[in-house]
Amino acid sequence: MDKFGYAQGQKFDTYASRLMPREEYFTSGHRSCQGCGEALAVRWVCKAIGKDAIIAHATGCMEIVSSGWPQTAWMHPWIHVAFENTSAVASGIETALKILHRKGKLKGPMPKVVAMGGDGGTTDIGLQSLSGALERGHNFTYICWDNEAYMNTGIQRSSSTPYGAMTTTSPPGKLSIGQHTQKKNMMAIAVAHGIPYVATASPSYIFDLYFKVRKALETPGPAYIHVLSVCPTGWRSATDLSVRLGRLAVESGVFPLYEVENGKYRLTVEPPKLRPVQDYLKPQGRFRHLREKERNFIQKYTLAQYELLLKKCGAAYPEFPVLTEETEEEKE
Repeated sequence: MDKFGYAQGQKFDTYASRLMPREEYFTSGHRSCQGCGEALAVRWVCKAIGKDAIIAHATGCMEIVSSGWPQTAWMHPWIHVAFENTSAVASGIETALKILHRKGKLKGPMPKVVAMGGDGGTTDIGLQSLSGALERGHNFTYICWDNEAYMNTGIQRSSSTPYGAMTTTSPPGKLSIGQHTQKKNMMAIAVAHGIPYVATASPSYIFDLYFKVRKALETPGPAYIHVLSVCPTGWRSATDLSVRLGRLAVESGVFPLYEVENGKYRLTVEPPKLRPVQDYLKPQGRFRHLREKERNFIQKYTLAQYELLLKKCGAAYPEFPVLTEETEEEKE
């Protein structure tokens, strides 16, 4: 896995289209909103997946905008499933492929199995089936498109909605500041299952995203990738700021880019100095009601969480032990 290491994720300062695969597996002509960060993320992830893959996708924004009958933007075999059972369907696909291979009915390399869902279909409604699939150790990759609310059905809050954000079900007012709970730490939940690979990613850093998806697919066992997907409609931001907002989320420490490989944490994009969180909040209308007191609280919370992550990255031992083959010295 050295070829997907730190140097590969960091060596490109700018995007050049010729450095990415030319093949398109998520095509143009879909119905996503202008400036949709999620559609951008799907495009790059599908490039990283390549051919010979089967995708199970939960109900959500991408399912609605990309698969209106009789058309589809997907060039992979693609299965639309319910909010709650995406990982269960992926588990069944992976098991069926193994049985076919064992019976000699499937020749050649095994197709890659990928499950996808939004934050609602991942952190809320689909959490039980995801947890079961991770715990059972199915060989598949789960990718969460996190736009931080149920955007497709009217911008309702989810457990991934950040503190203070305005949604249609967490409106600010005299008795409310908007969303009153902190964003669920889905990364910690995935890591707690002891799976071999967990990572955050953003389409604003496409090479970091690309190589993490490649690493996840080539890692035996379950892998989980959490992708921040800027939503101009729900975030009330300008449509030409989606890539910039994704970068501000990373540069301010709100959404750090890191990976956890066999329990070992590592930052893959480390800003030399964190920007004020205000730089990230200001362009978004969903935070415009916040007073200085609440903004200062979000700044302190962000710094505290970032410091905790840095400590985990600097830990001498992984968060959970990994069974490896014995060395000659250990055998003696």
